[in-house]
Amino acid sequence: MNFFDINSVLFEAWGYKMSHLEFWATVTGAVAVWLSARENVWSWIIGLLNVVLAFALFYQIQLYPDMFLQVFFFITNLIGWWQWKYPKANEANLKNELKISKLTLQQWLVLGVGGLVCTFAMGSFAKNLHEFFPVLFSQPSAFPYMDSFTTVMSIVATFMLIRKKIEAWYVWLVIDAIATYMYYLKEVKLYALLYFLFCFIAAFGAYHWTKEYRSYDKR
Repeated sequence: MNFFDINSVLFEAWGYKMSHLEFWATVTGAVAVWLSARENVWSWIIGLLNVVLAFALFYQIQLYPDMFLQVFFFITNLIGWWQWKYPKANEANLKNELKISKLTLQQWLVLGVGGLVCTFAMGSFAKNLHEFFPVLFSQPSAFPYMDSFTTVMSIVATFMLIRKKIEAWYVWLVIDAIATYMYYLKEVKLYALLYFLFCFIAAFGAYHWTKEYRSYDKR
């Protein structure tokens, strides 16, 4: 059995064959995001395992921008853990971890415009990957621009999350909704369900972090 082969079946339910890879990528992803919404620093450690599994999954279903994104996530999971665990003295909360804050209007504009420009550039590149590197990518990229949007904005949202910006959860909500649709069409249905659940976790994260942020004024 090849654990990393999407055709290696763990179980079958209602006619859907669930691979070991998709199942464990889903479980680790769900745990990592839930811990993030709870402001738990161990979310970054579980996330490391998730990105390794997701990298293998996305390669096999031709979502190449998502695949490349996992390399970025691996690095930022390490950075995120360090940033949350060892903040500067003036950025620490009562648990001596990084405290929650908000973006400025200027930061919003830079991230928004930059995200759209990068989405177009990555989408154009992803659209032609199978022509540029036919040995590595035997099939054309599926949904190059939609996939690139979720990829680029995931990078933006991750940097927000690393710095504990409340707005990260609103960006994740949009990403998760689009990703749910995309993964469903690619027939990785458990992963589509995972991102559907992520929509609710993102909403909870926004609520929980906002509540925590407002509590600072009362301390």
